[in-house]
Amino acid sequence: MPVTVETTPNPNAYKFGVGRPVGGPVTFKSAADAEGDVADVVRAIFAAGDVAQVFMTADFISVTKGPGAVWDDLLPAVRDAIEAAYG
Repeated sequence: MPVTVETTPNPNAYKFGVGRPVGGPVTFKSAADAEGDVADVVRAIFAAGDVAQVFMTADFISVTKGPGAVWDDLLPAVRDAIEAAYG
C-alpha cells in the first residue's frame, strides 16, 4: 500500500498514512531515542534532514520539521524513508 501524505493544522507537521499498524503511541525527539521494531525507520526519518519530532500511533506517522527546514526539501526524503519501511 502506498504511503499517503496529508497536511495537518500545524504547518510544521505532516501526517504519513501507512495503512497498517505502526505501534505507539510513541514520540521520538531524536534518532538516539529510536528503539524497538521501529528504530530503523525512525533513524531514517531523522536522517532525512532537519526533523524535530516523530510521532507514531495507529496506522500513521506524524513528522514535525525543525525551524530551519523547508518542506519542499524535506518531504521527499521523509516519504522515501517511510515507504522503504512500510510501502
